[in-house]
Amino acid sequence: MKSFWEKLPRPFFALAPLADVTDPAFRALVAKYGKPDVIWTEFISADGLYHLLEKVRERPRDAAARRVKPSAGEAVTLSARRLPRKLTFSENPLMRDLQFTKAERPIVMQAFSGKPKMIAYAARLAEELGFDGLDINMGCPDKAIEKQGAGAGLMRNPKLALELVVAAKAATTLPISVKTRVGYHYEILDEWVPLLLSTKPAALTIHLRTRREMSAAPADWGLMKRAVALRDKCGSNTLLIGNGDVKNLGDARAKAKESGADGVMMGRAIFGNPWLFTGRTNISTKEKLEVLVELAYAFEKLSPPKSFVILKKHIKAFVMGFEGAVELRAKMMKAENAKELAESILGSNG
Repeated sequence: MKSFWEKLPRPFFALAPLADVTDPAFRALVAKYGKPDVIWTEFISADGLYHLLEKVRERPRDAAARRVKPSAGEAVTLSARRLPRKLTFSENPLMRDLQFTKAERPIVMQAFSGKPKMIAYAARLAEELGFDGLDINMGCPDKAIEKQGAGAGLMRNPKLALELVVAAKAATTLPISVKTRVGYHYEILDEWVPLLLSTKPAALTIHLRTRREMSAAPADWGLMKRAVALRDKCGSNTLLIGNGDVKNLGDARAKAKESGADGVMMGRAIFGNPWLFTGRTNISTKEKLEVLVELAYAFEKLSPPKSFVILKKHIKAFVMGFEGAVELRAKMMKAENAKELAESILGSNG
């Protein structure tokens, strides 16, 4: 049976995983106003999905029944003893970020971990939740994630990187893909790309900067052309997706044609522009503000709730480039909920 990857047009265009941006509310908005060929979730901790625990108070009679003995110097207060309990799906805030609608499909769940067992768990969970694929993050430059042996740190531990892909593939029938960079301190495409291709991932997304460059240096799309040549030399069927500094849909098409990439992933260009994948540019200020308010109300419905402060990065992106934008944005940034956000717009018009 063919995976969804094989059914995509060439080139295809994907929405990147963006922390605190591509949450369920924003993904649904993008699917409604300008659906890409593939959507990624925010990246999520596989370890957190498995291990997220809540400390719960143990009842005195339960402790007594287990003959709990205090250690030397420990106060005998059985009612204060606490035990770990694994959160249910409905309680786990990470599960909130994995909600999706049919309109978003095909949708890929992205996870990170430095433990094959945890990635295998995430792969099984992705299948159980109905995702179309699982993507393993091997490019995030966050130091806290690297300390876990995950993200960009995997470029310095190729053995573990291979083990993660193998573990994920063994745990599910879903197609497994990888998102990475061209190198850590410096570009290592000639070694890194064939190594990853040896695990036969369904797709490989390459952010065309090193970890050291972060987003400071321009993405080098010449390296994408080289990655395609390496793939072809290996005789691999893995689809290659380029990522980095893609301004709009026209730019994405041009970069795909020039590099030979099967697909192009767009990230920052989606800020304030859920119409990105339609190629529309004539979006009126009125329409932008209406869609922003729509997003705010959808954001408030997320459960468990997320801080409204997170939405303010969307306010900055939507409210710009028109007369009075600075003043309106200042008012909207003071809003603490969707109702206040909507009222700030009405007040500016009244």
